[in-house]
Amino acid sequence: MSKLLIVIGSTGPGRVGLPVAQWFAARAVADGRFEVEIADLAELDLPLFDEPGAPFMRQYTKEHALAWSATVEAADAIVIVTAEYNYGYLAPLKNALDYLFHEWRRKPLGFVSCGGMAAGTRAVQQLQQVVTALQMVPVPTAVHVPFVASMLDDDACFVANELIEQAAGTMLAELEALNEELAPLRAAIHSAAEGV
Repeated sequence: MSKLLIVIGSTGPGRVGLPVAQWFAARAVADGRFEVEIADLAELDLPLFDEPGAPFMRQYTKEHALAWSATVEAADAIVIVTAEYNYGYLAPLKNALDYLFHEWRRKPLGFVSCGGMAAGTRAVQQLQQVVTALQMVPVPTAVHVPFVASMLDDDACFVANELIEQAAGTMLAELEALNEELAPLRAAIHSAAEGV
């Protein structure tokens, strides 16, 4: 089974990205298309990029960089869960993306964004530029959650409405289909890198 890596891009206390990501992870497991892993940047706690070489060289010297590289390398598809702060996404997410290059390439990508009226869409617009430079391939459908605070229950768990559930299902199907198209390209890149 292909592996889906869900990256939680917000790290602060009281963050809404955590319950939204937990909901999406459970939704993805129930969907059955992917094996699901969560990368919580608050737990990962990557320092600001501190490798002596550029990421495209893949000559990591720090244990945290090697571990992050292995986590992303093992994934077949990525979903980024992002909140919106001041019309953008958070610095820890940019840092986590910038640590790597080859590990992101040719992987299908979905967005789950949350916020107020704009539902985190402006953060996604900014992220589109970065993920394109990293050669990830976003799927057409995203999951946008407006007025996210109103969708938390008394236990601070996220409760999706029907439209959000439908968007999640569509996005997962698109991730699966796009992964089937991109997997041979990733394999070819990997073989070329090994001189096969």
